[in-house]
Amino acid sequence: MRRLIKSGACIGLVALLSACASVGPDFVKQETELPPGWSQAAEYELDSSAISQPQWWRVFDDPVLNRLVELAWEQNNSLEVAGLRVLESRAQLGIAQGNQYPQSQLAAGNGTYTSPANNAGGGSNFWTYGIGASASWEIDFWGRFRRGIESADAAYLSSIAARDQALILLTAQLVNTYTAIRINEEQLRISHENIKIQQRSYDITSVLFRNGSDSELDMQQAHTLLLSTQASIPGFEIALKQALNALNTLLGKTRGTYDAMLAEDLGIPTLPENIEVGIPADLLRRRPDVRQAELNALAQNARVGFAQADLYPSFSITGSLGLVAGGAGGTDFGDLFSSDALTFSIGPSFVWPFLNYGRIRNNVRVQDARLQQALVNYREVVLQSAREVEDAMIAFNGSQKQVEILDKTVISAKRSNELSVLRYREGFSDYQRVLDSQQALFSQQQRLVTQRGTSVSSLVALYRALGGGWENQTDLPLVSEQSRELMEARTNWGKLLEEDIPVKANDEADHETPEGE
Repeated sequence: MRRLIKSGACIGLVALLSACASVGPDFVKQETELPPGWSQAAEYELDSSAISQPQWWRVFDDPVLNRLVELAWEQNNSLEVAGLRVLESRAQLGIAQGNQYPQSQLAAGNGTYTSPANNAGGGSNFWTYGIGASASWEIDFWGRFRRGIESADAAYLSSIAARDQALILLTAQLVNTYTAIRINEEQLRISHENIKIQQRSYDITSVLFRNGSDSELDMQQAHTLLLSTQASIPGFEIALKQALNALNTLLGKTRGTYDAMLAEDLGIPTLPENIEVGIPADLLRRRPDVRQAELNALAQNARVGFAQADLYPSFSITGSLGLVAGGAGGTDFGDLFSSDALTFSIGPSFVWPFLNYGRIRNNVRVQDARLQQALVNYREVVLQSAREVEDAMIAFNGSQKQVEILDKTVISAKRSNELSVLRYREGFSDYQRVLDSQQALFSQQQRLVTQRGTSVSSLVALYRALGGGWENQTDLPLVSEQSRELMEARTNWGKLLEEDIPVKANDEADHETPEGE
C-alpha cells in the first residue's frame, strides 16, 4: 500500500507539471494591408455596400441555372472528394486528441509448456500461465501534444476552407459552362437567320443570271457567302455538344442526362442592374483561400512548438498489472486466479536525447522556415485576391462598354443590309454592296453574342474573386448518401459522418475543437 501511495504521488506530481505552458511561439494574427475601398468601384458605378445576395448566381434570375447549381452541389465528384478530405482531417484531429491520454495500452496473456533438457540437469515438465495489462503515458509536460492538437485543428479548419473554395470554383465553372451552352445556341440561331437571308439573295442572283439580267459573278459570290455561313454551323454544334458534355460531367452524370432541362432556350443570362462588391476588408471573411492560407500558417506555427519540445526530456508513467502462475512446483491453470498470483509494477521514467541537439535544432529551423513561408504566402494570397477583384472589375466594365457599342453596330448593320438590298433591287448599286452588308451583319451579330457571353464570364470572375457563395451550404452533406452507405459498411465511423461543419470555422480561425471519440 505504501508503494502504491508513493507511485500515486509521483503520477500526481507529473500530471500537475504537465499543465505548464506549451513551448514554441503563439500564433500572431497577421496584419493585412488593404485599401478602404475598391479603386474601380466608383468609376464603374459598382455598389460598395455589403453584398446582400450571397448566392450570387441568382442575380441572373435564371431558374434553370439555379437548379443546375443545386444539382452540382449535391452530385459533383470533385466537391465530394473535398468533403472526404474534411472527414480525413477530422479523423486526424481525433488521433491528435488521443495522444493526450495513455499512448500505449496493452492486454496480453500466455500459456507456455516447458520440458527441460536431460543433459542440462533434467527436471519435470511444467506449465506457466500469465495474464495482464500494461499502459504507458507520456505526460504532455512541454505541450507537445497540445501543439499537435492545435496543428491538427487548424488543418481540419483548413480542409473546410478548401472545400468552400472548391464550392466557389465549381459554381463559377458551372455558370460559365451554362453560359457557353446558351452562347452557342444563340450563335446557331443567328447563323440560321443569316442563312435564310443569304439564301434569298442567292436565289435572286440565280434567277437574274438565268434570265440573263445579271452576271454569273454575282451569283457565285452570293453562293460563296452562303456556303461560308453554312460552314459555321458544324463548329457551333461541336462547341454546343462539348459544353453539354462538360455540364453533365460537372453534375456527376453521363452525357445527355440533363439535356432535357436545357430544352427551353432561355438565352444568355441577363446581367443585373445593380452589382454589389462590398469593401476590400470583406475578402478576409468571404474568400476561403485567404482563410485557408491563414489556417495553414496557424497549423505550421504549432508544428514549430511540436519540434521544440524534442529539445527537452519527455516524462512517462509506465505500469503493468497481471496474474502469473506455474513452474516446476506442479501448479495448474486454476492457480492463476489465487491471491499469490498477483504482480504489478508502476513508476515514472524520462527520456532525454541530449546528444541529438544538432538534429533537433535543425528540425526546429526547418519548421520555422516553413512557418515564415506560410506567413509570406498568406500576405501574397491577400494581395493577389485584391488584384483579382480589381482586374475583374476592369474586365467587366470593358466588356460592358463593348456590348453597348456592338448593340448599336448590329442595329446599324441590319439597316445597312436592308438599304443595300433595296438599292440593288432598284438598280442603284451593284451586288457587292449587298455582299458586304450581309457579311458585316453576320460578323457583328457573332461579335455581339460572343461579347455578351464575355460580359457574363467577367461578372462570374468578379463574383469568384469576391469569394462568396459558400455561406448558405450548412445543409449540404460532406458525402453523398451512396458514399456514406459504402463507408459505413466498410468502417465504423461512429458519429463523424453525422457531424456538421463548424459554422464558426467559416468566419474565424479560433475554432473550438470538438471532442474526439
